[in-house]
Amino acid sequence: MADYTAPKEITDLINRGALFIVNHSGGKDSQAMTIKLRRLVPASQLLVIHADLPGVDWDGCWDLVTDTCADLDCRMVVAGKTFFDMVERRGMFPSPKYRQCTSDLKRDPITKAVRHHIKDNDLDGLIVNCMGLRAEESPGRAKGKVFAFNKRNSKAGREWYDYSPIHNWTEEEVYAEILDHGEAVHWAYHMGMERLSCQFCIMASVKDLQVAAVLAPENYKKIVDLEKKINYTMIMPKKNQEPKFLEEITGIKAV
Repeated sequence: MADYTAPKEITDLINRGALFIVNHSGGKDSQAMTIKLRRLVPASQLLVIHADLPGVDWDGCWDLVTDTCADLDCRMVVAGKTFFDMVERRGMFPSPKYRQCTSDLKRDPITKAVRHHIKDNDLDGLIVNCMGLRAEESPGRAKGKVFAFNKRNSKAGREWYDYSPIHNWTEEEVYAEILDHGEAVHWAYHMGMERLSCQFCIMASVKDLQVAAVLAPENYKKIVDLEKKINYTMIMPKKNQEPKFLEEITGIKAV
């Protein structure tokens, strides 16, 4: 059964009137996290923010966010550059170790939007930044803390914390929570995607890359062409393995 409890620190921050930022990608983990946060935090203390990724986001992500969070304050943010701009300027794709796509296209625009929201609404700067990260997803995420003080963002009068409300939830619990709440997941899951991030994520499984190649052929070709243009593979090879271009990995020719 899904865990609806929260650390004492979170209860204290709720009572102090903290603003809880809900990072919502439109994926199942963001969706389940939002449902849990509704149980814990007054709606007036929730701000839902979606980082839109033009050209690489799945259609319908923002619609799902606004449909399921219609009673909450929802904002969309867009970075000043696209994923393709970023890759071309660097001459290489992001990697699991250097995730510039996350920092430049998601984290930084969201942080900027939060700062403006605090200033525009004359808030005291007490922030809890919530993310749908789960331990089950990877060894790296399993090592992550459920709750932590964010020194980097705690400046200029801000007191900032990071919180992963569903860190210990299983994928089964995530789906069950969404269905029990009467909501539907994004359509791409029904088409075979296991995770919902960018259409072609640098950390995607081969299966997800193959499904995405069929569902989004135009973007698939753009990435295949970009690999050839900069002579750099999108997917980093595992240790002691040779790098492979996307068409080799998926077995699907871009047309």
